[in-house]
Amino acid sequence: MDGKEKDQLKHVITVKVNHLGDIARMAASVMTLGQPMYIIRFKLKEKHVYGILAVFRDYYNYYGLPMFYYYVDEDNKYSDARYILLRADESGEHLEIGKGSRAGWVSIPVIDLKEKPVFIPEEII
Repeated sequence: MDGKEKDQLKHVITVKVNHLGDIARMAASVMTLGQPMYIIRFKLKEKHVYGILAVFRDYYNYYGLPMFYYYVDEDNKYSDARYILLRADESGEHLEIGKGSRAGWVSIPVIDLKEKPVFIPEEII
């Protein structure tokens, strides 16, 4: 993508969440409906950002509003994650970080990006 195309590309609407579990829960809800879903991770200002891209459909006269829901790992404590594992049962919600999938858990892959996509603004941190 050349400089001119980058200038014409608009940013997504960003929505910061409180915990990585919020992102995992959103991704798991989409996955359990049979849709593929993953979490992207990139480094920005020495912190890891985790997020999912979504489209808020039929937003007034628009065809869809691009959204980026994200969590900033301030301490980089999840930097080894290859999968976010989520399970909910009668005792509550359980979130674990793993290097593989596990039976009985929703396994959400974490995809490492080399750099922040140009359509995500720098100001999220």
